Amino acid sequence: MSSTSDHSQFMPRALALARRGQGYVEPNPMVGCVIVQGDAVVGEGWHQQFGGPHAEVVALAAAGERAKGATMYITLEPCCHHGKTPPCTDAIIAAGIKRVVTAMRDPFPQVAGGGLKRLAATGIDVELGLNETEAQELNAPYLKLLSTGRPWIIAKWAMTLDGKIATRSGYSKWISNEAARQVVHRLRGRVDAIMIGRKTAQLDDPLLTARPDDDSPARVATRIILDSMAGLPSFSQIVRTAAKVPTLVAAGPEAPEKELRRLANAGCEVLPFAPPSRYERLVQLLDELGRRRMTNVLVEGGSNLLGSLFDARQIDEVHAFIAPKMFGGVRARSPIRGAGVEQVTEALALVNPRWEMLGGDLYVSGRIKK
Repeated sequence: MSSTSDHSQFMPRALALARRGQGYVEPNPMVGCVIVQGDAVVGEGWHQQFGGPHAEVVALAAAGERAKGATMYITLEPCCHHGKTPPCTDAIIAAGIKRVVTAMRDPFPQVAGGGLKRLAATGIDVELGLNETEAQELNAPYLKLLSTGRPWIIAKWAMTLDGKIATRSGYSKWISNEAARQVVHRLRGRVDAIMIGRKTAQLDDPLLTARPDDDSPARVATRIILDSMAGLPSFSQIVRTAAKVPTLVAAGPEAPEKELRRLANAGCEVLPFAPPSRYERLVQLLDELGRRRMTNVLVEGGSNLLGSLFDARQIDEVHAFIAPKMFGGVRARSPIRGAGVEQVTEALALVNPRWEMLGGDLYVSGRIKK
C-alpha cells in the first residue's frame, strides 16, 4: 500500500459530500465517495440515511460502466461485513474498480482494516492516509463512541457580555436573539439527545424540540432531564408532551417511588441510578447513552450540569452565544460552575474557534483541544 495520490483534489470533494449526511446517518459514520476515470469525475455519492445505501454503492450506481478501471476516493475504509446493507467491498470488486484511495481505516471491529485487505487481495491498488486528519475530524463523534463507549458532548449556552446566563432571580428568556435561537434549533435537529438539569427545566419550561426555519435535518432527539428527586412538574411542557416526544428522566436513589410512577405514567422513561453522588450518576448515564449508540448529545444547561461535565473533561464541543447586554449581580450564574481549574494553563481551549455575528449577538463555536 502506498500513501500518496496523484489526484489529491478529489478527497476534499469526498469529504464535503460526506458532511451532507450529518444529522441523517448517525450512529453510522459520515462517508463520501468520488469515482474518477482519467481526470473526470464519473460518479459520486454519500451515505444519505441510516440503514440506506453506503456512499460507495451510490457512487458506483452513478458511474455505471464507467467505474471499470477507475479510481475511487472514499473518506472511510469500505465495509466488508453484512450489516443493514451488503459489503461495499463486494460491490467495488464487481464494478471493476482498479484503485481505491481511502482517507482512514474504519475502527469498527467488524471492519478494522479488513476491508482494505479484502480489496488488496483481489489485486486492487489500495492507498491509505490521504487527508486522514480531516477525515478523523469529520467523524470525531463516531470515533469517540467506538473508543470510549460514550457520546460526543456538545455544550451550548447563551450569556450576557458580563458572563451571566440568567438574572439573579433565575430568568433567562431571552438572552440571545432570534437568529441565534435558529442556530440552536439546527443543532437540535442533528443530535440524538438534548440534556438539561431539573432546575433549568423548571425555570425555563422549555420544549426542547428542533424547530428550524429551513430545510435542515430535524431528528426527533430524546430529551434527557437530570432530576435526582424526579420532581419535574406534571404541568411542564416536557412532561405534557412526553407521550409524543421521547423523554428520559435520570433520577437518583432518593427519588420517591410515587414520583417515579407519576412521570412514567405521563410517558417518560424513568432511569433511577443507584450511586449516591451526582458525578457517578452522570458517568453512568453517559455510559448508558453510549450503549444506546447515541452519537451526539447537546447539553443546554444549567451551570451545575455543565460544571460537572467540565470537571469530568467530557465536553467535546462548544457553541456559545454572547449578547451585548449585562445583568450584573454576584447571585447571577455563569455558564459553568463545578470546581473549575486552578491555573490559567489548565484552561480548556477551543481549537480553531469560529466567530460569527448573528444580528447583534456574537456566536463562538469550536471543539475542545484534547
